[in-house]
Amino acid sequence: MKEQIRARARELGFDVCRFARADTPDSADRFQQWIEAGNHGEMAYLERNSHKRKDPQQVLAQAKTFISLAVSYHSPSALDAPQQKAGIIARYARALDYHEVIASPLKQLSDYVGSFGKPEDQSLWYTDTGPILERDIAQRAGVGFVGKHTNLISRDLGNWFFLSEILTTLALDADPPETNRCGNCSRCIPACPTGAITAPFQLDARRCISYLTIELKGSIPVSLRPAVGNRIFGCDDCLAVCPWNRFAREGALMRASARPELDAPQLLDLLALTPEEFKRRFSGTPIVRTKRRGLLRNVCVALGNTGSVDDLPALERASRDAEELIAEHAIWAIEQIEARWKNHCSRTR
Repeated sequence: MKEQIRARARELGFDVCRFARADTPDSADRFQQWIEAGNHGEMAYLERNSHKRKDPQQVLAQAKTFISLAVSYHSPSALDAPQQKAGIIARYARALDYHEVIASPLKQLSDYVGSFGKPEDQSLWYTDTGPILERDIAQRAGVGFVGKHTNLISRDLGNWFFLSEILTTLALDADPPETNRCGNCSRCIPACPTGAITAPFQLDARRCISYLTIELKGSIPVSLRPAVGNRIFGCDDCLAVCPWNRFAREGALMRASARPELDAPQLLDLLALTPEEFKRRFSGTPIVRTKRRGLLRNVCVALGNTGSVDDLPALERASRDAEELIAEHAIWAIEQIEARWKNHCSRTR
């Protein structure tokens, strides 16, 4: 039965399919401590449904098995050093929204799993959408191991993959778990621009650039803005330095969904977007999550860090935007550029 499910998963485009028991996650206590310390920032949903994340039986009564799946989004042509005055978008977001891309094959696989059970058996499927400690489950299933940056690492896919899972009342034999293989490597810790990885296997999300540019809805803390650089949606730095990426391979499921124009978007072009243009340009991609106000906030920070006096007219217009969040960050960017220009002039006299 397992091999039939695994074969069907491969047919549907999944790169890895493995099985684990639906037991209490090993990291349940650490997760609760992380929440109590406030490391989740404004992601209130993590606290609101934490009881379910710590007990799969509260997600699906009589659950017996997790089917853990991985989909690679590695692209050999991905640009990590964008052109001048371009913003950096995290690799996973340079495509159509993976939730939508993976949903259909995941549902098909869930229906296939159900065909092996009795009428009373049930299955639920999630792709980063349910109250599941999915990295814990994936490590237990042998998909990969949690690295010192707190993300999952696969010996077959490196760091570039999405997780999804099927929780079912069907009893299936578990696969062997994966063990940690970081060894003495800690490249990811100093690679973090904001020091969000506070110790091996410990992350303060409130400092993470992915949190700051995506999850945070208000102002980015002034003290952290310089470290954001020209990243305008997410950050890959801790993932990119991992030596396990030498084994990364491109997956078929996400390849057709790639949006190459998101490899190096021009900051000034983005800053000029109207609400209608924003929706039209980013519809169907993960970037719509930030809305126009969030993305242009990030663009202003990027220009404040990397822009020149030539960019001041565009920032002046942004400083009068109806969205106060955009205007605030545009004013900050203007101040940063003007300070650099004054410093440059004083040194060249």
